[in-house]
Amino acid sequence: MRKLLLGTTALAAAATISANAALADVSISGSYEFKYLSRSSNDTTVDGTSFGHGDNDLIINFSSKTDSGLTLGYRYDFTAVSSDAMTHSADENSLSISGGFGKIVLGTDDDASDSYNIDEMDLIAEEPTAGTTNSSIRRNSSVASSDAMKVAYHMPAMGGLTAGVSHTDSGADGTADVTAMGAKYGMNAGGAAITLGYATKTTENATQDQDDSSMGVKIAQGDLSLIISQGSYEASDEDIESQGASISYKMPNGMTLGAFTFKSEDDLDVGEEYTASGAEVQYSIASGLTAVITVIDYDYKVTAANHEATPVADSGTMSQLTIKTSF
Repeated sequence: MRKLLLGTTALAAAATISANAALADVSISGSYEFKYLSRSSNDTTVDGTSFGHGDNDLIINFSSKTDSGLTLGYRYDFTAVSSDAMTHSADENSLSISGGFGKIVLGTDDDASDSYNIDEMDLIAEEPTAGTTNSSIRRNSSVASSDAMKVAYHMPAMGGLTAGVSHTDSGADGTADVTAMGAKYGMNAGGAAITLGYATKTTENATQDQDDSSMGVKIAQGDLSLIISQGSYEASDEDIESQGASISYKMPNGMTLGAFTFKSEDDLDVGEEYTASGAEVQYSIASGLTAVITVIDYDYKVTAANHEATPVADSGTMSQLTIKTSF
C-alpha cells in the first residue's frame, strides 16, 4: 500500500509539473557573430589583423499569465565571455512581472536607463572599438549599463511617453549603489517619426559620485533615419563631454548604408580628446544571415602631464568584416 501511495503521489506531482509547464510559453533564441578586424595604427602594439567573436548569446524566455491577469516572465541569457576561449556565463537572469501598473524586473538585467538611451551608434550595426583609446575617455554618448543584481520599474506608456528607474544595492557599507533612470517620448510631425530620449545613471562614491547622462533625438522618415546625441560623464578627475550624429538608409536591394561622426573631450585632462568618423554597409545574405563591413577613422590625443594614467596617443583606421546570424 505504501509503495502504491508513493507511486500515486509521484505521478500526481509529475502531472502537476507537466500541467504548469504546458501553461508557460517557452522560446529559445540565439545569435553569433564572427569578426575579422584589420587595423592600421600609429601604435605598433595594436597594429595588424585579428579574428574574434562579437555578441554571441543563447537566450531562453518563459512567459505565463496568472488568473489575476499578471504576465510573468523569466529570462536566462548565456553569453560568451572570451573572444579566444569558448567560456560562457549567465549574462542576464531575471524575473519580470507585468500588468496595468507597468513592469517590474527583478534580478541581473540591464539598468533601466539602457531602455531609453538614444545615441549615435544606434544606427550603426557594428563598431570596432577594441583598444581604440585609453579606457577613461568616452567612445560614444551612451550611458554605460551593467547586469548587476537590481530592481527595476518601467511605467506603462502614457501617450508617447515611457519611463523607468532601477536601483542596484551593492550590499555592505562602502560599496557603490547605483540608481539609473530614463525616459522616451515619441511623436509624429510632418510625416516623420520623432523620438526624444534621456538617460542618466549615478554611482555612489566616497570621493565624488559618478554621474553619467545622455540625451538624443531620432528622426525617421521612410527608409531614412537620423540621430543627434550628446552625453556627459563626471567623476573623480573626469569631466567628459561628447557629441555624436549618425544617419542610415535602407535600400530596396536588402542593403543598409550608415555613417556616423563623434567627438569626446575631457575638460579636466587638458589635451585629452577623441574623434572618430565611420561608414558601414549591411547586406542581408539570407533570412537571419547578415554581412557587415565597417570602416572607422579615429584620432586619440592626450597629454601625459595632464593624465593620471599612462595614456598612449593613437590615430589610425579600423576595417572590420562581421558575419552575424540569429535564430
